[in-house]
Amino acid sequence: MMDYILAGITALLLISGALFALSAAIGLVRLPDLYTRMHAASKVGTVGCGLLLLAAGLYSQDLAILARAIAGFVFLLLTAPVSAHLLARAAHLSGYALGAVSVRDDMRKR
Repeated sequence: MMDYILAGITALLLISGALFALSAAIGLVRLPDLYTRMHAASKVGTVGCGLLLLAAGLYSQDLAILARAIAGFVFLLLTAPVSAHLLARAAHLSGYALGAVSVRDDMRKR
């Protein structure tokens, strides 16, 4: 019975992680400019990869592997948004224009 519960939780994590990763990929293709694409890749992609890591850690049924998967997820949560912010700031400082649908530029010099 416990194996079915573990398989169900793992399947739920895999499906939700794959859906998050799919929505990040669609965002990379469909969004209008670099900044919104970077937002999709960093936020949604991080959650998708983290859920897939947790699914792999749970399915292994080994505490050491689960701990590494959780550490990897935490590392992703800490580094991906920071690196996306730094890349967006560098793009903005180099003069990369906002998309036509953007209504406000908070980093513009006044």
